[in-house]
Amino acid sequence: MNRSKYSAASSLHGYLYQCRLALLETLKRLKTNPNLTVAIETLDDVVFETDGTPTEIIQVKHHINRQANLTDASTDLWKTIRIWCDLHREGIVQSSTALCMMTTSMAPEGSAASYLRVDDRNVAEAERLLLQTAQTSVSETNKYGYLSFCDLTQESRRELLESAFILDHCPLNQDIDQLLQEEIWTACHRSKIDNFLIYLEGWWLKRILKSLSSDTSMPILGEELDSRLDELREQFKSDALPIHDDLKTATVDHELYQNHTFVHQLKLIEVGKKRIAIAVNNYYRAFEQRSRWMREDLILIGDIEDYEKQLVDEWDTYFETMREDLGDDAAEREMVKAARTIYDWVEKEADIPIRPRSHDLFITRGSYHILSDRQEVGWHPEFRTRLEHLLEGKGAAE
Repeated sequence: MNRSKYSAASSLHGYLYQCRLALLETLKRLKTNPNLTVAIETLDDVVFETDGTPTEIIQVKHHINRQANLTDASTDLWKTIRIWCDLHREGIVQSSTALCMMTTSMAPEGSAASYLRVDDRNVAEAERLLLQTAQTSVSETNKYGYLSFCDLTQESRRELLESAFILDHCPLNQDIDQLLQEEIWTACHRSKIDNFLIYLEGWWLKRILKSLSSDTSMPILGEELDSRLDELREQFKSDALPIHDDLKTATVDHELYQNHTFVHQLKLIEVGKKRIAIAVNNYYRAFEQRSRWMREDLILIGDIEDYEKQLVDEWDTYFETMREDLGDDAAEREMVKAARTIYDWVEKEADIPIRPRSHDLFITRGSYHILSDRQEVGWHPEFRTRLEHLLEGKGAAE
């Protein structure tokens, strides 16, 4: 299907590129400047700060291929220059602030942009070529960029260009994966590097969205990224497993699960609606996280089976003890009370990690509900018989 002329795909592609490039550049700088902060879409596309002062203000220009060139009349170049002129005129930037344009385009040799690269700079020649273009070009698109540049005094123009750096031929979006992997190469076992990056980028994009949706500026601290890297390093060790951030607090409509066996099990022991809703959330979180681990090849079917056997063995001890204590003639009220004690243990005390250092309680709790749904564990002393009658009755009614 062809995209319509109103498609936002190109803009979305460019924005995702901007976010991913920001992560790459932050990882590079974090090695030598742990106190940096990074802001997206504040003064410019990406802003790096130290102690509250902007040190680098970056414009990001992405083109899906390399065909676009950064000529002296390039629209990308003059849009950027216009923004730089506004920042300079408003006194927002200091002389020590680097104004950077990172672009996938190429600056032709001998062009103004080529003279503003990091190496082999010639600011005077860049200024001459830019002034010449601004005074002779008839481009309506670049009109306000030309005016902004020409309105600066010669001293201000020179000061601005001394701070300006063109970083052309930046990696395309499809090349960033490899560069990001190189930055985190030692963070985990090589076989897990793709998944490590998926978890890191997921956190990064979520953090950017949080910043953008806030009424006040919420720049990302270098310490935050450093802390997240440390967490993921621990989670990707052989005795641990990573957790998707979105699942830690995920909620679902518990009404959609009312016909699930594990919910019927809870109703047999008179668990209230709010606790059932909590149980449904834990069931969903555990089911989804376990499925993702499987899809990501972080865990095998045999690992899940071994874990569930461990859960059943632990439950069996409590369950059989309860049945012995109740005896054969226990009243229904006594059975419900004893069963609730076992379920209380699952909710409040059971901490049986799937890996030695994976102590996310929703995995234990939710996995018990998965087993309960298959009737491999239960709470009521007569749960199998009661469920058999209940489910048969529902089947007959349907």
